[in-house]
Amino acid sequence: MSISETGPSVRTIGTAGRGRHPDTGAASRRAGTLVGLGAILLWATLAPLGVAVGGVPPFLLTGAAFLIGGLFLLLALPLRGRPLAAGFRASPVAWAIGVGGFFGYHAVYFSALQLLPPVDALLVINLWPLLIVLFSALLPGERLLPRHLIGALLGLAGTSLIVLGRGELGGGGSLGGWACALAAALIWSGYSILNRRFAASTPSEAVVGFCLVTALLSLATGLLVEPPALPVGWGWPALLLLGLGPVGLAFLLWDRGTKTGDIRILGAAAYAGPLIGTLLLLLMGRAEPSWRLLLAAVLIVGGSLLASGDLLRRPRA
Repeated sequence: MSISETGPSVRTIGTAGRGRHPDTGAASRRAGTLVGLGAILLWATLAPLGVAVGGVPPFLLTGAAFLIGGLFLLLALPLRGRPLAAGFRASPVAWAIGVGGFFGYHAVYFSALQLLPPVDALLVINLWPLLIVLFSALLPGERLLPRHLIGALLGLAGTSLIVLGRGELGGGGSLGGWACALAAALIWSGYSILNRRFAASTPSEAVVGFCLVTALLSLATGLLVEPPALPVGWGWPALLLLGLGPVGLAFLLWDRGTKTGDIRILGAAAYAGPLIGTLLLLLMGRAEPSWRLLLAAVLIVGGSLLASGDLLRRPRA
C-alpha cells in the first residue's frame, strides 16, 4: 500500500543564497525521492502477503493491517523523541485528506473489484501513477517534461500487460463499478498531490492518526457487510508483516516522498510495484513466466529510467 517535516524542496532551494550550500536542496529532493521509492518497494509485497494471509474478507483485512501498522508507528514515536500526541496533530483539512485518501481509496478499490471483472477494474485503478505525473504540473515549482509523461505511459503499458496476463477483459460491468475504479485512481493521485501541497502545515507523524482512524472505519465496515474470518497457520505472521511493511511503514515513506521528493519520478516509478509483486508471486509458485511478463518488465524499467533522469544525474553546484 510510510520523518521529515520540511516542505517542498523548491522552498529549500530558494534559501541557497542565505548560507545554505547550493547542493542542499537537490540532495534533500533526491533523498525524499529515494524514500518514496522505498514505499513502492514495500507495496510490491502487498499482493504476495495478501495471498499468504488467506481468506480474510477485504475490509476486515484492511482494518487489521492498518491497526497493526498504526500501532507500530505510534509506538515508534517515543523512540524518535516525539510524544504520542504528535501522531494526532493535524488540521481538519489534513484529517480529511489523510483519512479520505487512506480509507476512501480502499473502500472504492474493493467496491470496484466486486462490481467489475478484476482485470477491468485494475486497468482503470492503475491510472493513478499516470495521474500523479500529470497533476504534478499543478504544483508550485514543478515542471512536467516530456520524458516524465513518456516514462509514465510506458509504465502504464507494462502494467496493463501484467494485468491482462491474469485474465481476459470481462466486458460489461455496472456503471457504478467503473465509477468506483476511476474514483480509486483519482483519490490516490489526488491525495498524493494534495499531500505535497499541504506539506508545510502537516507533519508526517499525522500518518499515525490517519492509519488508526482508517483501521476503525475499515473494521466497522467489515463487521457490517462481511462474514467474519480469521487467518490460519502462517496467515498470522503474513498479516503482521502486511501491517508493518506495505501498510504501516510504506505509508509513512510515501508521505515523506510526496512531500520532499520528485513526485514526477515517484509517479512513473510506481508502476514497478505490480511488476515486482508479480515476480514475487512467480517465486512463490503463484504465477507463470511468459513473454508478456518479460515485455512488461522492459516497458516498466525503461519508463522508470527515462523518468528518473534527474535522480540518476549528479547535482550541480
